[in-house]
Amino acid sequence: MEKQRFHALSIPGSGLLLMLLLLFFCSGCGIIDYFFLSPPEDTAQELAEAGYEAMHEKDYSKAIEYFSKLKDRYPFSPYTPMAEVSLGDAYFLDEQYKAAVETYKEFESLHPRHESIPYVLFQIGVANFKQFKSIDRPQDNMAEALEYFYRVKETFPDSKYAKAADKYILKCRRYQAEHEIFVADFYWRTEKYNSAWKRYEYVVENYQDLPDIVQYARRRGKLAYFLYQKKVSELKRKQEQGSWKQWFDWL
Repeated sequence: MEKQRFHALSIPGSGLLLMLLLLFFCSGCGIIDYFFLSPPEDTAQELAEAGYEAMHEKDYSKAIEYFSKLKDRYPFSPYTPMAEVSLGDAYFLDEQYKAAVETYKEFESLHPRHESIPYVLFQIGVANFKQFKSIDRPQDNMAEALEYFYRVKETFPDSKYAKAADKYILKCRRYQAEHEIFVADFYWRTEKYNSAWKRYEYVVENYQDLPDIVQYARRRGKLAYFLYQKKVSELKRKQEQGSWKQWFDWL
């Protein structure tokens, strides 16, 4: 009787054990997924929203991360074009101007007819302008900045960026003219008056929109030319005197 009683009680116990095992394995799938499977990737919309939120908080490194992921993972998403522009903006605001220029240029090549092109061209100009360091260095960035500012004016003359480009064009040209004056003055100080004169004349001919600089260059150019001619005359006189001296010595 005791054995039968025990056997009867053990049947529901085994059922309970079986149920517990089933629950464990079912929940175990979730545990395995949690620890061993990669989490689902953010959608394009989620990455875009995260990037714009980071921009709002001025966390530009995070914004660069989100927009770069969106650009790489979802190249054909409708969120991608504006994210590419915003990626350039994030680099620009983080003062990574070279990276900003490259990003904007890539956008232009991929989306030449996009409505943001006037802004992108303008930003390429500004990002180049921001890389100015001093007038004693080559002004390659100013040349490229001018190229893009002129493109904005010529291609999109009615856009708000065309008017803004005018101010930058004047600033860029002033930096270029000041660089030319710096070089001309260097030639002056080293008594290379012919080179100085030619450089001053170049400024006079090419920077008429900067009257103060042109006035300085014209005045210095005249003096440089006078000193150059004087130096040539003295050299010629010395050469002639030398030839006469040699002739008398021969006699």
